[in-house]
Amino acid sequence: MTDTTTLDLGPQARTVARIAAGVPDARLADPTPCPDYTVADLLGHLAGLATAFRDAARKDLGPTTDTAPDPAALSLPTGWREELPRVLGELAEAWSDPAAWTGMTRAGGVDLPGEIAGAVAVDELVIHGWDLARATGQDYAPDQAALSASHAFLLAAAEDEDRGGGIFGAVVPVPDDAPLLDRAVGLSGRDPGWTSPEVPLTQP
Repeated sequence: MTDTTTLDLGPQARTVARIAAGVPDARLADPTPCPDYTVADLLGHLAGLATAFRDAARKDLGPTTDTAPDPAALSLPTGWREELPRVLGELAEAWSDPAAWTGMTRAGGVDLPGEIAGAVAVDELVIHGWDLARATGQDYAPDQAALSASHAFLLAAAEDEDRGGGIFGAVVPVPDDAPLLDRAVGLSGRDPGWTSPEVPLTQP
C-alpha cells in the first residue's frame, strides 16, 4: 500500500467542501451512485464520517467512533452548510499530526491501526467526493496525492481474498489505461460512467 503517513488531507477536504457548497437545495432528494443514498443522505454521511475520522485521528474514542454507519439512520444535520466544511477542516487538521498515523484507534466500531484508519479516511473523501460531484453535475478534480492513495488502498482491498461486499461492493471492470480516477471508482464498486438522471454532467 502507498505510504500515506505524510499525506496532507487538506486539499481533498477542501475539494469536498467546495462540491458540497455547490449543491442546490433542490437537488437534496436526487439519487447518487450509492444506491442507498440520496444527495442529502450522502451529505449526512460525509458529515458523520468526517467527525468520526477526526476523532479517530485524535484517539478520542467514544460514540462518534464506536458506531458503524447505518444508511437507514442517516439525517442531514441542521446547519450542514456551515458544519460540513468546518468538520472537514478539523478532519484534515487532526490527520496532520504524525501521531494520528501511529498506534491503534477506532472508526465505525472497528479497531484499526492508525495508518489504516487514515487510509480509509482518504478513500472516503476521494470516492464520496466523486459520488457527490457526479450526483449534482459538478466537475471533479480530486487531489492527486489523495487519489493515488485511494487507488492503492482500493486495489489492495480488491486483491484480498477475504474481500466481500459491504462498503466496497463488486469491482466494476475498467480498462487498465483508463484515468486513475475511473480505475479507483471501478475498484470501489461504482460505474465510472454513472450520471444522474436528474441533472446533466458538467464537463470542463
